[in-house]
Amino acid sequence: MSSEKHDKTKVVSAGRRKEWTQGIVNPPVWRASTILYDNVADLRASGAKDTHHRLFYGRRGTPTQWSLAEALTELEPGAEATLLYPSGVAAIISTLLALLSPGDHLLVPDSTYDPTRNFANGLLKRMGIETTYYDPLIGEGIAALCRENTRVIFLESPGSLTFEVQDVPAIVAVAKNRGIATVLDNTWATPLLFPVIQLGIDYTILAATKYVVGHSDVMLGSVTAAEGKYQKLRDTSYQLGQTASPDDAWLGARGLRTMAIRLEQHGRAAMQIAEWLKTRPEVARVLHPALPDCPGHDLFLRDFKGASGLFSFVLNGGGEKERAALIDSLEHFGIGYSWGGYESLALPVDPQRFRTATEWKAEGPVVRLQIGLEDPDDLIADLEQGLAAFRDARG
Repeated sequence: MSSEKHDKTKVVSAGRRKEWTQGIVNPPVWRASTILYDNVADLRASGAKDTHHRLFYGRRGTPTQWSLAEALTELEPGAEATLLYPSGVAAIISTLLALLSPGDHLLVPDSTYDPTRNFANGLLKRMGIETTYYDPLIGEGIAALCRENTRVIFLESPGSLTFEVQDVPAIVAVAKNRGIATVLDNTWATPLLFPVIQLGIDYTILAATKYVVGHSDVMLGSVTAAEGKYQKLRDTSYQLGQTASPDDAWLGARGLRTMAIRLEQHGRAAMQIAEWLKTRPEVARVLHPALPDCPGHDLFLRDFKGASGLFSFVLNGGGEKERAALIDSLEHFGIGYSWGGYESLALPVDPQRFRTATEWKAEGPVVRLQIGLEDPDDLIADLEQGLAAFRDARG
């Protein structure tokens, strides 16, 4: 019998070693700070060994954290190992600190997640690390921006807020040719829809708060490293004291078991709603990678296995007051940050505030939608009355 498993099987079975589950379906919550040793010799010997997947001190993890980390590793063909963090931002920061030193140069897409930009413009700048922002659609043209001191190319595909799809293989080829590390924020797609380590990415990051957890009740992050890339990340993360609590890891593992079927529903409903929005005169553009007119759509078709439930749309005229009227009138869409949970969300976003390398021009204000697990017909009806509120506000 073949040992090769499909993704839906992996999310159910991965990370469930018998020594961790002890015969229970779900690995239990192992809470620990102090680990007790039989004697001084045992304590000394333990400290001299590799502590990976071995009890040493609570900050190094217990089977609860190891179970989820191993499961996430198994979802990324070609990966060596995964580390967990207390948030997606902590995962991003720890990875960049592991790879960068004073005097180094970093490349970041102009469409990146705002906290990534804040970190680059803040702490990294204070450390003497220079960041250059690039057009997310640059592809192999990124070679012109690489310098002798460029150490990391950061990617995020599709991009936050505006959903440009990057040519990951082309950028990876440039990076490999120059010995530059590549880091990709893969939160939108997860490895189920976009397994990037097999494309040559060195480190792939998830804000596991989103689709892994899936219930809007846990902050969690992860970084999965390609073969030969894990040790540097692990050493830096331990020095920074980064760890995720076993309770949060347990909730993440529980969410992971249903992530494949949730992603299918999120993606199906989001596509139905995106296509409906395209028919509306109040909507100038829909920014969804699976739509033919979204920047990088051809790359999406080439590289991705499917789409998730997050996208944006541009209103046809109006301003802040009219956009607020639309969002405030919605019944089934909450107003709040994050995404990936079972509930739908609507958020006003302003891409122009965060661009420095490219210019964002639009026909009107932008609304980002997280499509949850509600019936899409109910969500469409809700958006229809929201667009009526938009029209009324415009007079």
